[in-house]
Amino acid sequence: MKNKYLVTGAAGFIGAVIAKKLIEEDNDVWTIDNLSTGFIECLPDKIKFIEGNCQDDKSIKKLMNTKFDAIIHFAGQSSGEISFDDPVYDLRTNCESTLKLIQYGLSNGCKRFIYASTMSVYGDVPDIPISENNVCKPLSFYGIGKLASEHYLRIFQSKGLEPTTLRIFNVYGPGQNLSNLRQGMVSIYLAQMLKNQKILVKGSPNRFRDFIYIDDVVNLTIMIINNKISIGKVYNIGTGRKTTVQDVLSELIKLYKKDIKVKLTEPTLGDQSGIIANIQLLENDFEFDDLTDFDIGLKHMFNWAKYKYSNT
Repeated sequence: MKNKYLVTGAAGFIGAVIAKKLIEEDNDVWTIDNLSTGFIECLPDKIKFIEGNCQDDKSIKKLMNTKFDAIIHFAGQSSGEISFDDPVYDLRTNCESTLKLIQYGLSNGCKRFIYASTMSVYGDVPDIPISENNVCKPLSFYGIGKLASEHYLRIFQSKGLEPTTLRIFNVYGPGQNLSNLRQGMVSIYLAQMLKNQKILVKGSPNRFRDFIYIDDVVNLTIMIINNKISIGKVYNIGTGRKTTVQDVLSELIKLYKKDIKVKLTEPTLGDQSGIIANIQLLENDFEFDDLTDFDIGLKHMFNWAKYKYSNT
């Protein structure tokens, strides 16, 4: 018998690949997506698509009281910078949507809930790998909303919910939205380089991140969904490897093999100076292959993006 999954945001970067993988494994998959940053052509074949917002009752009603084996919530506004434009919208898409979906699941016999949170919940941290036990002091409304949703999950666990939270670090790879220049550090720089032959860097090139390749995020998520050991836990989804902004710029320019002008400007509101994941808990609970090296993943992404731009 097929399992049924609700993967919200399946027209988006990460959600689309998770939904596709679940469908390839012969599961029934539904999605709710408002297409604000995703694209309808990214939706995998055979998915049941509801266009709308996860926080809106009219979208929830279109699920027709279907009992899902798990709700995998990846939809929502996902930029710290953009969250300052409209904090209420950010709150609704990230917090209210989570509450609505939790209530839907519990009222229709679905206890399993996988939540896409973010490394932005940590805020400013020391230059060491940060564990899930680190104190969270988010610097953006986006991070605040994600952290609040984590607490809702924790409280609803006492009411029968079986949640797992994924604090996802900086994801990159083929399929990322190259038209959104306020979300996704690698995709922003890559798009600027290919389109304008110059890159605008908001903040210091000495900032650093933990970049994780899209396929690794998807494989880890699928592994976690049906594994009971993850219930009630929070996992860092990163690599534990430090990559500076300057490293990213150097690798991109090396791949492009052209002279690129780099301009530095003021940092954006709520931007973290640097963060790396401690993934010891993830490694203790699961067995998985080596995670993709940044230079290899970036080459895959560059080749995809170069082909995309040459055909548009």
